Amino acid sequence: MKHLCVFCGSSAGHDPVFAQCADELGRLLAERQVELIYGGGTVGLMGRLARACLEAGGRVIGVIPRSLLEREVALETATELVVTETMHQRKAEMARRADAFLALPGGLGTFEELFEMLTWTQLGLQDKPCAVWNLADYYRPLLMQIELAVERGFIHPGFAGLLLHHRQLTPLLDAMIRWQRPAVDKVTAALDSEKPR
Repeated sequence: MKHLCVFCGSSAGHDPVFAQCADELGRLLAERQVELIYGGGTVGLMGRLARACLEAGGRVIGVIPRSLLEREVALETATELVVTETMHQRKAEMARRADAFLALPGGLGTFEELFEMLTWTQLGLQDKPCAVWNLADYYRPLLMQIELAVERGFIHPGFAGLLLHHRQLTPLLDAMIRWQRPAVDKVTAALDSEKPR
């Protein structure tokens, strides 16, 4: 895993632990010589993460759509700043460059980015791990919702562990490195769901 795409909030959240952990992740990526790919802004957890990585000697690739260039204030000191015309192009560029995807706490944009990549992996369009750093149990309700979707027959049991998660950073990154895509494919999963119970 040499290129990690991180999705996270353009806000810092109310709990200072989120910003502290963004700093921790930035420093660890630099130490492990993992290139950070992120949304390109200077605000919120995004900005904290990128600056911490740069200050520790890491490489940071920011990808930002032109429409957000001024609103989120692009990080001009990034190793490379890629400006796209649309949000769709932004996500496609981030996906193209990344070996894996990790979500820190964030809002609607973070959720949307994470679930698009997770869906692409489920569909077999990519073989890249997706994970959430479950800081302060932030993602606990989301993980419970995925369990419920499996229980109610909307996610095949073979995909139940598709989204990696952990409360601690190092074990999470290690799990992402070891990850292998589940053997079940989306077509088989769909056919299984049609079988009478």
